[in-house]
Amino acid sequence: MHLDQSIHFFLYYILPFLVVLGVLIFFHELGHFLAAKYFGVKVLKFSLGFGPKLVGKQVGETEYLISALPLGGYVKMLGENADEETEPLSPEDEKKSFSNKHVAKRIGIVAAGPLFNLLLALFIFCGFYMVAGVHVMTPEIGQVREDSPASKAGLLKGDIIVSVDGQETANWPQIKEIIQGNRGQPIDVTVKRKAGVVTFAVVPEISVTQNIFGEEIRSPLIGIVAAGTFEKVDLGPGAAIGEGFRKTWEIIELTCLTVVKLIQRVIPMETVGGPILIGQMTGQLAQENWIHLIPFTAVISINLGILNLLPVPVLDGGFIVLLLIELIIGRPLHIKKRELLQKMGIFLLVLLMVFVVYNDIKRLMG
Repeated sequence: MHLDQSIHFFLYYILPFLVVLGVLIFFHELGHFLAAKYFGVKVLKFSLGFGPKLVGKQVGETEYLISALPLGGYVKMLGENADEETEPLSPEDEKKSFSNKHVAKRIGIVAAGPLFNLLLALFIFCGFYMVAGVHVMTPEIGQVREDSPASKAGLLKGDIIVSVDGQETANWPQIKEIIQGNRGQPIDVTVKRKAGVVTFAVVPEISVTQNIFGEEIRSPLIGIVAAGTFEKVDLGPGAAIGEGFRKTWEIIELTCLTVVKLIQRVIPMETVGGPILIGQMTGQLAQENWIHLIPFTAVISINLGILNLLPVPVLDGGFIVLLLIELIIGRPLHIKKRELLQKMGIFLLVLLMVFVVYNDIKRLMG
């Protein structure tokens, strides 16, 4: 690889990947750290990355580290592994021990990591919409399918739809939403063209299409395609925050639904990607415009938060399940049972990592 190619690869693939990953890991571990501090737990280490220490600095009772392996991070708390403690703690440290805190507080500390990933996404989306506004598809018709209800009614390419069934339509998604709510009844479509404003009666036809998961769905269509032109709409603070909440919830729902569809095998496991795929995507977005990495980081942050809440041992979700069991039965599970669950969780994670890396390499070779 020539020097220019190496520089290009670093600037547009390695660097953006490390920036995105670093931000996600930092906020995830920051959630654990702040929650631990709030509940009075002594934090021994705060590390970005795993493995050997590259740089570190002791500040108060906590050592802040950057470690060699960037695919993760950790917050080490006093008494986190009480079964492994070899020396008795002082009365002062006993009060600051993670294991001596009420189960509800420990659940809060563990859940704070994924929660901060979701809050990070919300913050990014709200800020992004405040600055950039939203780009919406205009209600201009780009194509009218031959022999479709729209064609028979008289709609033409270039028409701008101003209302559907008496409801004003400022953008294309509004048109789709109104038509999707129809059940085969005639609807009035008012358009603006050179000759003026004209209204047509259109009867939608029921068509079988596929959603993003490849499932067949029945939906009403009138046979028009958007022109694909966009316009920027500036949003005030209130509207931007509202849009940020809406977008965050939309991605959370989509992520949860995707996990369910993967389990149901509706989505093939071959589509799952890992660090290499994320690196490819960050590289492509960085080459287009580094600004595109901002909403992308929010989407990946939501994915990271949701996946960490899965009830798999060694993930935050698995730890929360163990703490809930402790809350119900009034004592922790036996150490041998916990160790067995942790080994199973590590095995599953290693298996998943091997699988996603195989998918990534196969995708690259393809």
